[in-house]
Amino acid sequence: MATAFTCTPMDLRAHIRDVPDFPKPGILFRDITPLLGDPTALQYSIDLFAEQVEDYRPDYIAGIESRGFIFGMPLAYKLGVGFAPVRKPGKLPAAVHTASYALEYGSDTLELHQDAFPSGSRVLIIDDLIATGGTAAAAAKLVEQTGCTLAGYGFVIELVGLEGRTKLPDVPVTVLLQY
Repeated sequence: MATAFTCTPMDLRAHIRDVPDFPKPGILFRDITPLLGDPTALQYSIDLFAEQVEDYRPDYIAGIESRGFIFGMPLAYKLGVGFAPVRKPGKLPAAVHTASYALEYGSDTLELHQDAFPSGSRVLIIDDLIATGGTAAAAAKLVEQTGCTLAGYGFVIELVGLEGRTKLPDVPVTVLLQY
């Protein structure tokens, strides 16, 4: 695993676009695409993640579909660890573990290959955003089903008022920006 990361401070908030009334009226959407389009901001976000999660000592990164892939893959590369995708149902070709979670109106499901990680590995879950916490909590259940240890979480953005952290297991959580 890589060590001794150092990041020159940058205001990532300047690279997040606020989109009012998306996807429905009354919602203020935090759009990460300007951050993704700026090479310096994107590299900084990955470097900052690496610096902040290095002490979690992950063996693998689990990236939640789909924006968790965007940040999880380069972070896995930077840390010198493996990566596995956490996907919506029917997207993974081999035997899977399944975890469902509640939505505002209904439920959804995530899947992870049963052989994504060797048993006993330390897994860090990465996603772009934590809102109500249901998706991230379901991903933790998948990691548990593989016989692995959840090393922690990493999110680019946390919507603090939605209290998503309260649904997560008691593990370290790294957040680059809070709103």
